[in-house]
Amino acid sequence: MMQGSVDRFKRTIEHLTEVTKLQKENDQPVAVIELATLIQDVSMDLAPLLHAAGGQLEVAVSSCPRISFTEKNLRSIVYNLLSNAFKYRSPDRLAQVSIRSWQEGSYQVLEVRDNGLGLKESNNQKLFSMFQRFHDHVDGSGIGLYMVKKIMENAGGRIEVQSEVGVGSTFSVYFKQ
Repeated sequence: MMQGSVDRFKRTIEHLTEVTKLQKENDQPVAVIELATLIQDVSMDLAPLLHAAGGQLEVAVSSCPRISFTEKNLRSIVYNLLSNAFKYRSPDRLAQVSIRSWQEGSYQVLEVRDNGLGLKESNNQKLFSMFQRFHDHVDGSGIGLYMVKKIMENAGGRIEVQSEVGVGSTFSVYFKQ
C-alpha cells in the first residue's frame, strides 16, 4: 500500500511539472499540421485502448484539414480527448467516437463526440478543473482536460463541452486563426 501511495504521489508531481512546463511553453513554434496524419498517429498510440473498447473512430476533417498550431500541444489535445472518449465508454454499447473539423468565423473548430457515459450538465465546467474526476472506475489523474483548457487559453482559443448522462459528450475546441 505504501508503494502504491508513493507511486501516486510521484505521478501527481509529474503532472504538476507538466502544468508548470505548459505555462512556460507559450512561445513554442507554430506549424501547419495535417489533422488526419496527427489523428492517425495518436490513434496508433491509443491502439490498445481502442481495441479494448471494441468501438470505432470516425474521422471527418476534410472541410478543415490543417490547423496552424504548436504540434506538441495539438497532439496533446487530440490524445487527451480521444483517450477520454474511449476510456469513459458506456458498458452498455460499442464505443462510437467521431472527430471532425470545420471553420467557424475566425476559429477553426475540432470536435470530438462520443456515445459514452456522459456527465450531468452541472459538472460540465468543473470538468476542466485540476484533479477533477467524475468517474473513478477508470485510471486517470484529473489533469488532462485541465491541460487542454490551459493550452487553448494560452493560444487565445477555448474548449467547450456538452454532455448528457447515458448519452455521451461532445468536446469542441476553438483554435483562433
